[in-house]
Amino acid sequence: MLLADASSPVFSWNLLADFQEIWSYPFMVNAFRAGAVVAVVSAAVGWFMVLRRQTFAGHTLSVAAFPGASLATLIGVSATFGYFGFCVAAALVIALLRRKGRDSGAEESAVTGTVQAFALACGFLFITLYKGLLSGPESLLFGSFLGITTGQVTVLAVVGAVVLAVLALIGRPLLFASVDPEVAAGRGVPVRLLSTVFLVLLGAATAEAGQITGTLLVFALMVIPAATAQQLTARPGLSLLLAVLIGLGSCWLGLIAAYYQPYPLGFFVTAFAFGGYLLAHLGRAVHDRLGHGRSRAPLALGGAA
Repeated sequence: MLLADASSPVFSWNLLADFQEIWSYPFMVNAFRAGAVVAVVSAAVGWFMVLRRQTFAGHTLSVAAFPGASLATLIGVSATFGYFGFCVAAALVIALLRRKGRDSGAEESAVTGTVQAFALACGFLFITLYKGLLSGPESLLFGSFLGITTGQVTVLAVVGAVVLAVLALIGRPLLFASVDPEVAAGRGVPVRLLSTVFLVLLGAATAEAGQITGTLLVFALMVIPAATAQQLTARPGLSLLLAVLIGLGSCWLGLIAAYYQPYPLGFFVTAFAFGGYLLAHLGRAVHDRLGHGRSRAPLALGGAA
């Protein structure tokens, strides 16, 4: 069946009444609060991830959330511990095993692929070892908003505040090291330390996003808003702000759509974010066609270090 079933709520186009109905359910209030935290943190960290060309590392860390949540379910603890534990551990492994120098990008790619393969194998092992019915495997992969508790929202808010605080503290040198790592190193910027700290922040942000979008659709909030914003402007501050607004809008629109339709939340969040990305490309093509493309050239990058 392609349409919503008879038990699904009906959108009335009376926006005030529809909003009051959605807000009358505590699980939806928690979903919007958790979505706001996750969208803001993911967009901010994802903006640096796209700038540093570390999307493969972000994808691998999202995959690491899958065995983390599976192991937590297997041993009977909250999946939140599994998400954060495995994502941060995978980030540290990638940071510690790669080498310095001009070949660091290729080395990091190889280490990241190795970590991803091992994470997937562990996830399959934990599912096999679980003798009962694994609750919500689709939710682990594609996200859900039905089970978000007030305690989980509090954990997400605390972790998100810590991630944003650290990112604000290292933001300027991290931007310098991302755009031109060799010059930054020559000026005394601790490029390798910043890279390690950023990977840990990326692991924490990925663990947060995975609890909303699922481990397979983390890119919906980590990559697409940042990529869209960087299509619209080359000014770092404005681009970062746009990424946060696009991520927040995509997440909340996805929650509203998922409330009225019995389909995965991750699909709706991704669809809205992807629609914005296509519109940004169309707008930039029209802008360039009119001869104004030079003023919005993308940031010049030197690659991650």
